[in-house]
Amino acid sequence: MASVKGVNPENGLVLTDDSLREDAGAAFVLESKGEWYHAGYHLTTAIVGPTVLALPFAFRGMGWALGFFSLIVMGAVTFYAYYLMSLVLDHCENSGRRHIRFRELAADVLGSGWMFYFVVSIQTAINFAVSVGCILLAGNCLQIIYRLITPTGSMKLYEFIAMVTVVMMLLSQMPTFHSLRHINLGSLLLCLGFSFLITAACIYAGTSKNAPPRDYSLSNSSSSKLFGAFTSISIIAAIYGNGILPEIQATLAPPATGKMVKGLTLCYMVIFVTFCSVAISGYLVFGNKSNPNILNNLLPFGGPSLAPKWLIGLTVAFVLLQLFAITLVYSQVTYEIMEKKSADVKQGLFSKRNLIPRIMLRSLYMLLCGLFAAMLPFFADISAVVGAVGFIPLDFILPMLLYNMTYKPARSSFKYWFNNTIMIVFTCVGLLGAFSSIRQLVLDAKTFKPFSG
Repeated sequence: MASVKGVNPENGLVLTDDSLREDAGAAFVLESKGEWYHAGYHLTTAIVGPTVLALPFAFRGMGWALGFFSLIVMGAVTFYAYYLMSLVLDHCENSGRRHIRFRELAADVLGSGWMFYFVVSIQTAINFAVSVGCILLAGNCLQIIYRLITPTGSMKLYEFIAMVTVVMMLLSQMPTFHSLRHINLGSLLLCLGFSFLITAACIYAGTSKNAPPRDYSLSNSSSSKLFGAFTSISIIAAIYGNGILPEIQATLAPPATGKMVKGLTLCYMVIFVTFCSVAISGYLVFGNKSNPNILNNLLPFGGPSLAPKWLIGLTVAFVLLQLFAITLVYSQVTYEIMEKKSADVKQGLFSKRNLIPRIMLRSLYMLLCGLFAAMLPFFADISAVVGAVGFIPLDFILPMLLYNMTYKPARSSFKYWFNNTIMIVFTCVGLLGAFSSIRQLVLDAKTFKPFSG
């Protein structure tokens, strides 16, 4: 007799080992073969990416004190939230209900079918927005390399975005999340590498004869200062967020109990080194002139390079390579959703029946991401919107709610009220951040013509 593994919130049917084996999304994309350090590689790729290049810009909207406070507090809260999420997943697995998808975990614990659709909608929006942002930033990296080689060149940003999109269409054919483990180890090393290179470049720029004047003052307008602060908080939320922790834990070979905490520890060691080095060095040198992409401060349009070109070129190459890995990681949930419906698990992973639809659907998805990246080249604005609307609900609110519903701490306990306080505070932050970041995106969009960058 097959063992019960959970309940399908879409139709109320009981899931068993047999039914999970017939789920192509689970069997193919989310195969469970990984070790704890593989989870650490995946988590690091999902969190520590070139979005850290926007940290000096986030500090620009808050200043030193609030910037450091937000960076440290949101780091501590996300580690705590991911730790609680791993405990909930372990509890469900030990109870005979192993969940490999965030949406199914939320629907099972909260006992609500609509929660399934809420989470899958938010996850899909996050994954699409991150893919768009990564393709956009990768195109920007190619443009920087082009400007280093050909300062008077006439190629536009959208042309570089098209090149990146073609590469991603090819890379997206890697069939499973677990198959990315070696790529994501390389991604971890790359993020350490470009963070150290950015720090070195900023120190060089700050001590050169062309060093920019340092000004850390905030806007004189109270409303601009308030909107700037909440937009910056949303950017930091997006930088810390991942929204796919259950899917990453699903790649661990069962039993997964305790393995995710080790992976989180590895990830947050890298986070501490990379986030602090880039945020401090970038904001220290460029202050309130920090750009959404600090590379543009180091190589300003129409001005001299503030760091050796070889150093900037190597940094950009590291960033570019890591962006490919990040896009692959955040595409996995979308691929899992598509292949759950389009693939036939009985035909085999590389059978003609499954290979052709996989190539077509994944290529079309990347093509759509590339089109949006060319039309909306506002990297920091996209990050802020994704942070406020997507990452804050999934990474700062739902884990605490799921823990309280699963473990039911006493209402008089510190943990119960601490979790509720985090949920209330970040619900308010998310609402205000969504308003301010969407406002900024609209303002920037008014001055831009599609495909003209």
